[in-house]
Amino acid sequence: MTPRRIALRADLLDFTAAPDWGDTGSPAVRFRPDHWLLVEDGRIAGAQHDTPDASWQLHDHRGRLLMPGFIDTHVHSPQLDVIASYGTALLDWLDTYTFPAERRYADDGEAERGAARFLDALLAHGTTSAVVFPTVHRVSADRLLAGAQERGMRLIAGKVLMDRHAPDGLRDDVEQAERDCVELIERWHGCDRLAYAVTVRFAPTSTPAQLAMAGRLCAAYPGVYMQTHVAENRDEVLWVAELFPEARSYLDVYARAGLLNARSVLAHGIWLDDADRAAIHAAGAQIAHSPSSNLFLGSGLFGWRAAEAAGCAVSLATDVGGGTSLCLLRAASDAYRVQAMAGERLTAWKALHAATRGAAHALGLADEIGSLEVGRVADLCVWDWAVGPVAERRMEVARGLHERVFAWMTLGDERTLVSTWVDGVQRYDRSA
Repeated sequence: MTPRRIALRADLLDFTAAPDWGDTGSPAVRFRPDHWLLVEDGRIAGAQHDTPDASWQLHDHRGRLLMPGFIDTHVHSPQLDVIASYGTALLDWLDTYTFPAERRYADDGEAERGAARFLDALLAHGTTSAVVFPTVHRVSADRLLAGAQERGMRLIAGKVLMDRHAPDGLRDDVEQAERDCVELIERWHGCDRLAYAVTVRFAPTSTPAQLAMAGRLCAAYPGVYMQTHVAENRDEVLWVAELFPEARSYLDVYARAGLLNARSVLAHGIWLDDADRAAIHAAGAQIAHSPSSNLFLGSGLFGWRAAEAAGCAVSLATDVGGGTSLCLLRAASDAYRVQAMAGERLTAWKALHAATRGAAHALGLADEIGSLEVGRVADLCVWDWAVGPVAERRMEVARGLHERVFAWMTLGDERTLVSTWVDGVQRYDRSA
């Protein structure tokens, strides 16, 4: 039986607000070194410096870092099979690697095994919540959501919609897709910590009729999310312009179909213009920045400052398998590199906020996840500050908190993860 009252001792780090760009001394950072975090019945009950009494089960991680679990706002569960595949840009990469891998998920057993493998991998990389693309097959979404429920995770996912420009075995049709979505929504949306996302692969693989159907679902079930890709690759943008000549822009394709709203998660958003960014801000939608994938596929460099200046919410994502790791620490480090190419300097605070409280706020879940506030669900990760002689020496000479955290973010990865807790239950233990 899981203890009702547990306490974890570590250096506690989270955010109370959004850090300003470039501010390494941000007052939005809350750092409580060598404190006990109290968790009762799966919820954060407080923090204190003194050792709790004997009514608490103690987990002493002094000298380590404790943060809220990461929130990955864009990742593909079946694409572990194609991570680190060589030599193509986006559109060729889909045809060569992604679609063949996804076709296997029509099989119930493969869908169940793949979901378990993916969810356990998330937990072993420090991610406790995610917005996920399974495949076009209803069973892939069903098994993914069931697996997340079993692990107590906050997961947002939905059957992928694709009724054209995809190979045999990966296309649906408007009527059957709508029936599948309705059944999945009514079974899973709002069940425990699960939510459904109307999931349009990207505009080229859905007919106007299917996009209209997706818009009707969003209107009929106002609590559901919508996730898709937008303006990731220049060739993709040109293709969308050919397929939808009536639309002002790629983003406008979705807006016209009723798919741009406060629960829209738009992956990438590299090749947007000012009007697009204004529309995203007005709708309250978010951009799921996927720097590792953008670099690996050569898609382009995301303009984070421009998006923020326009009032767009930006969260951080791995986009595996275009991304090369499920660890959001690696994505944060790559995000710094992307901004450096544009002459900007991304602080550790801005990057980590986008993977915790910022992502939670953009998803409308800040009252549940993303921080160490009292009352939040105890989705937590304990990390080593440094592993190995290089990182250990860097930490020894680091000056100030930001320099220390930035070094951890840049040099760390899943090998620095000690344990992962979901809803107050330990779900990953490195020592095991």
